[in-house]
Amino acid sequence: MSTAVEPRRWQQRITGEWVGRPSLFDALGTWCGFENIRRSSVFRDGVTTYYMDGGIEGGGALAGRFALAAPFAFGVTDSDADRLYTGPDFFGAGQPYGSFVDAQYYGPGWQVSLNTWNQTIKDTQVYSSVLRQGPAMVGVFNGLYTRVPELVRDHLAHETRCGAVPFILPSKEVSRYTGACELWGADQRPLGPVRMELAIDPVNLLTARHEITWSGAIDYDYRTLARRDGARLFYEGLDGWGNATAYGRADYPLVHFADGKRAQGREFVMNAEPGMGAGTRIAVVYEIFEHNRLDAVLHGILERS
Repeated sequence: MSTAVEPRRWQQRITGEWVGRPSLFDALGTWCGFENIRRSSVFRDGVTTYYMDGGIEGGGALAGRFALAAPFAFGVTDSDADRLYTGPDFFGAGQPYGSFVDAQYYGPGWQVSLNTWNQTIKDTQVYSSVLRQGPAMVGVFNGLYTRVPELVRDHLAHETRCGAVPFILPSKEVSRYTGACELWGADQRPLGPVRMELAIDPVNLLTARHEITWSGAIDYDYRTLARRDGARLFYEGLDGWGNATAYGRADYPLVHFADGKRAQGREFVMNAEPGMGAGTRIAVVYEIFEHNRLDAVLHGILERS
C-alpha cells in the first residue's frame, strides 16, 4: 500500500464507484453469463485500497471457478509509473498510459492469471480481463462500466441486452471508422496525437479488405484481407498477417508485419446492439512492438462515417 498526501493522476481519474455487468466467455468465445460487479479504489489517510463486490450469474462450466462467498479487497501501491497490487486477493502490477492501464496479476480465489485492460473515457470504462491457467486461455470477462449513479439502472439493462452481441464489422457496405487517438511510449510518456482510419471494403459477407492508417505522432499504414469464421478472424496479407478471436463485442487482434513490427490490441464496439447491423463506435487499444520489444501504446475512439 502507498502512504501519500494525495492520490496520483490515474487514481484521481478513476475515482468513484464503477458499476458494470461484464460478460463471461469461454476460451472459444462462447458466451457463458454475467459478472455483476461494483468496484472502487479508495484513497484514505494516504493509503489506496481496491474493493470489488458482486457475483456470477450463469457461467456454465466456469461458474464454480468464479463464484466466491466474499467480496474482494487488496492493497495498491498508487503510482503513475507502476501500480502494484499487494494482496491478499490479487497480486501483480499495472502500467497506466494516459487513460488506459494494462495490468497483469494473479487472483488466488479464482486461480487464474489476469491481463486486464481498462480504458477510461470520461464516465465510462471499457474493461476486459483475459484469464489464463499458465499459457492456456481459460476465458474472458469484458464489458462497459459507468460511475454515474443516475445511469446505473439503464446501463445494466444495456449490458444485459448487449453483452453477448458478437463483434462484426459492416459486411456489405464500404465503410470508414476514423478518430483521434493518443500515442504513448513504452516509458509511459505521451508522444502525441494520432489520427486513425480503418477503411473496410467488403468482398463477401465473411471477407473484407481492410486498410489501416495511423498519421501524426506515428505514420504507418497497412492493408490486409480480413476473413471471419464465427468468433475467429484471420488477417491474410497483403501487408499484415495474423489472427484474432472475438469475445462478444470485443475483438482481440494480433497482426505481424515484415518489418519486424507487430500490433496486439482490443477493438470494442461500444454501441453494438442485437440484430443484423454493425455498431458505429469502436474503442481501440493497440500495443505496438518493434522487433519483439514494446515500443508504444495507441488508444482512442473511432466513429463510423
